[in-house]
Amino acid sequence: MSDKVSTLNGKSSDTEEWFDLVFTRPLGQLWANLFARLGVHPNVVTILGIILGVMAAFCFYFEDNYSMTLLGIFLLVWANLYDSADGQLARMTGQKSALGRALDGASADVIFFAVYFFICLRLSPQPLPFGLDAIVRSHHPIPHVNDGTFGIWIWILAAISGFGGHSRQCQLADYYRNIHLWFVKGESGSELDSSPALREQYQTMRWTDGFIMKLYMFFYVRYTKAQESRTPQFQHLKAGLTEHYGTSSAAIPFELRHEFRKGSLPLMKYTNILTFNCRAFALYFSLLVMLPWLYFIIEIFVFTPICWQMRWRHERLCRHLAARL
Repeated sequence: MSDKVSTLNGKSSDTEEWFDLVFTRPLGQLWANLFARLGVHPNVVTILGIILGVMAAFCFYFEDNYSMTLLGIFLLVWANLYDSADGQLARMTGQKSALGRALDGASADVIFFAVYFFICLRLSPQPLPFGLDAIVRSHHPIPHVNDGTFGIWIWILAAISGFGGHSRQCQLADYYRNIHLWFVKGESGSELDSSPALREQYQTMRWTDGFIMKLYMFFYVRYTKAQESRTPQFQHLKAGLTEHYGTSSAAIPFELRHEFRKGSLPLMKYTNILTFNCRAFALYFSLLVMLPWLYFIIEIFVFTPICWQMRWRHERLCRHLAARL
């Protein structure tokens, strides 16, 4: 099937976002070309991107300062270009590494954690909007709890948004993309991992040989296990496919792979919504209208239902195909 699906830089066009195609990837390629001429290692580019992202987050701390907000947006866009450039540079120069994958996987988490932190730090002492501060203070205020400011509540809202929403949604979107690529392009075009296999690899590693990689693998095993636990129907389907056709997706009949792609392709728009670009646009909008707390609300009440819809449809597709086996 892979010959029927156009590819870009080793990726299937099925999973590419239009904004990345027309903006991020072309500009990232220019940066990758420059870094290749300068002899810069892809891991250095990843670290530079993380630094830019954290600097952007710091800019979002400043209240009622459009200049700093615009600077932060510029820096975050720049960081995302480096996130695109490091992968393209690694493919161009053949400098792919496990450490590079670990750094790349952690970069978005580090940046968004910094964004959440500085927004909460900014809002915590501020009064609640829309006159709610006066209403709260009029009901027997308790210092630092209901004194009319965001206080501790913005940190709680951010925790719900980040750990209950953002991280779980990105986790599932990433998994569904790799499942799709596994059916379309096979093992070489996908990063669909198995937690038992990863656990075996982790157990063979020693802390003294590579502390960073051992630590990365410790968390990655749990990350993959969480993905598997949230997709029971796909796990059932994959077990059935392994029993009938072996472990390689290339052995799966074309008709079955085509049917999966047909059902999975419409869901790729949801995976794109739940990854970086749409979240960044929601963040930029919230900051530009001077309501940074609105970003957390969008995370919870917009992206979460989209994730539920995506998961329900994907599980239904897998259940249908598993029944055919």
